[in-house]
Amino acid sequence: MPDYDTFAVQVRKHLATDEERQSGYMFIERRTEQRLDGSGRATSESIKVFEVYPGLPGQDRYRRLIEEDGKPVPPAKLAQRDRDRQKEVESYAKRMSTSRDRQKETQQLQKEQRKYSAAIDDVFRIYDIHMVRREAIEGHDTIMATLVPKDGVKPLTDDGKIMRHFKARAWISESDYELVRVEIEAIDDLSIGLGLLARVHKGTTATYQRRKVNDEVWLPAQVTWTASARVLLVKRLRLRGIAEFSGYRKFTVDTSTTYSTPPS
Repeated sequence: MPDYDTFAVQVRKHLATDEERQSGYMFIERRTEQRLDGSGRATSESIKVFEVYPGLPGQDRYRRLIEEDGKPVPPAKLAQRDRDRQKEVESYAKRMSTSRDRQKETQQLQKEQRKYSAAIDDVFRIYDIHMVRREAIEGHDTIMATLVPKDGVKPLTDDGKIMRHFKARAWISESDYELVRVEIEAIDDLSIGLGLLARVHKGTTATYQRRKVNDEVWLPAQVTWTASARVLLVKRLRLRGIAEFSGYRKFTVDTSTTYSTPPS
């Protein structure tokens, strides 16, 4: 195994949010959500396909719904959404026309970056991390590590408070120091919304996988999750979700106003 301290320093340098990684790309996102019965069989299913474009600074990515449950969105509805989006872009450009507004935007971005950095600090503070073995994933050599919450460690961020309720296994590219795959599992019940909205139960799982695109950058490929939750502390739901990402293309000024489906 590599020296842990040396390896961890390099991994930390390469950690980045999906927002950062995908900010220079347009792509297709296929999102499947299912309700399950007590035996784990799907009782209903919803499938949505989006074209996804970088968001305006400080905003989420722009998801353009193009298909729902196998049916294409009507061209007239797409055209209306495109006009609405164009108005948003123009309104943003006007707001950013003064140096004061640009400065406020910069300060907000810096605040978000500090928040993310603090959350990364909590990862290494909260978890007892052990490198276990080497494994190959899609032809890439990785180091598999386990992450288990330490006893008695106080989180310093809201994200850290959530981390305490999950254990994880992570696979890191040995050559690129990039996160390739992570599996998380809830080790106890977790209340959301001060316990008034929902309670996620012990055993909830999620899997996250990245893929190296064009042999240059690691980008999200698939996210899967299963959960058992009690909503409003009354109705219990069993859910499964899959998000698949494909057709990555580098984003250019031209594509910001020209909508066409990237190849899948």
